Amino acid sequence: MAIKVHSGQVLGLNGEIIDVEIDLAQGLHHFSIVGLPDKAVEESKDRISAAIKNSGLESPRKGNKRITVSLAPANIKKEGPVFDLAIALSFLLASGQTNFSTENKIFLGELGLDGEIHPIKGALNLAKIAKENNFKEIYLPKQNAEEAALMRGISIYGTNSLGELLRHLQKEELIKQQPETAVRFENNLKHLLDFSDIKGQETAKRGLEIAAAGGHNVSMTGPPGTGKTMLAKAFTSILPPLSFEESLETTSIHSVAGVLEGAYMTSRPLRSPHHTSSYVALVGGGAWPKPGEITLAHRGVLFLDEFPLFERRVLESLRQPIEDGVVTISRARSTIRFPARFILLCAMNPCPCGNLGSATKECKCSQADLLRYQRKVSGPIIDRIDLWLNVPQVEIKKLSDDKITSESSAEIQKRIIKARKIQEERFRDRPILTNAEMGVKELREFAPLPADVRNILDQAAQKMDLSARAYHRVIKLARTIADLEENENISENHIFEALQYRPKQN
Repeated sequence: MAIKVHSGQVLGLNGEIIDVEIDLAQGLHHFSIVGLPDKAVEESKDRISAAIKNSGLESPRKGNKRITVSLAPANIKKEGPVFDLAIALSFLLASGQTNFSTENKIFLGELGLDGEIHPIKGALNLAKIAKENNFKEIYLPKQNAEEAALMRGISIYGTNSLGELLRHLQKEELIKQQPETAVRFENNLKHLLDFSDIKGQETAKRGLEIAAAGGHNVSMTGPPGTGKTMLAKAFTSILPPLSFEESLETTSIHSVAGVLEGAYMTSRPLRSPHHTSSYVALVGGGAWPKPGEITLAHRGVLFLDEFPLFERRVLESLRQPIEDGVVTISRARSTIRFPARFILLCAMNPCPCGNLGSATKECKCSQADLLRYQRKVSGPIIDRIDLWLNVPQVEIKKLSDDKITSESSAEIQKRIIKARKIQEERFRDRPILTNAEMGVKELREFAPLPADVRNILDQAAQKMDLSARAYHRVIKLARTIADLEENENISENHIFEALQYRPKQN
């Protein structure tokens, strides 16, 4: 009689329930796994045999029997060692070495040769799909239990070894159920670079405050050493804390990618890939697509230093995620959509040598070098960036004068949280969170312009040759500036400030 045990794996960012079925038959020893297993799944035969033997039980390699393991559904490729635990338990049940009910239970984990259960990726995603499929209990590695317990309404049991789990299932020595994980969003301001640590650059700081309040994209241009990277690092210190739902989103993404630090995300991610990063590294991909830096920055910040030095193909790949908040990866086997709602923060020099516009240093770039450098960022990408900030050199006197002080990140963050709460109330019945996500319909409803203000914007748009997209982005920016001032209506001052952040040459 075939025995069935339930397990699961992650496809993209979604969990998939996998049924592990086993059949033992008389004959010469043969151990096979069917159902499109990859190399890691094939190798599980050796891990499982050693783990069972070293747990004091009879190994599948002992005696003559034909062992057939089927991973269903058979049309989905099975990847990784997550099925080890379920396959081992199915063998022990089929061979009569243990006896317990598998109903409403799901088993996840990689087995070591000594029987220990090693951690897996995507525990939260698998807990979610288990709950949606009405499973009552999940058994998984102890290291993943706190992460999985973020999912409410399902019992989580973390276990260290195969032997410990068998004693629990046979009701000899029960494992304590993992309590629901209480999310604590710590204040990380003291661990980050503070805005008060940066001397000068008040215009850039104001622009970053607006960007953080409305979720707008930013580009900073200035000579080397003027503080662009410092401002980018300090930017995360003024962002509002994650909500519980956002924490679940970001935790599931980082867990699948294998870069989750701790049991869950406590602060917004800041991803800063090097300018030599490939297209796949940024967008995601592979035969079975995995999330890239764009998705890892979801609900946080994607910082691209030396922006024009990225490959043209990489820069152009930002178009869809900036506009739609998702990135679609198509392969012959499947098409997967990853979330990608982030704030794009770019830093660049004004020219290849970095001295263009400097009052003290001479630019050594030829006209051809300058044009080639500027053309690396295309018009469509320029259109999608809301604020273009100039970060000039700071006077030496300001750097050495300790009497000059500026606002701390905590003070700026308070204003940003107020502005975000206004937006939360504004969009409470819509699937958007910030002003930057508004479409044309939302602009008409939530950002109407008085006739005189509309006339000012129209005249400026004509002089600056703004595209329709840039025109609407100016209104979104003005809406955020008004929110920071807690004004219900957009005034001409808000439009004027929003217009000054457009690039000088559109």
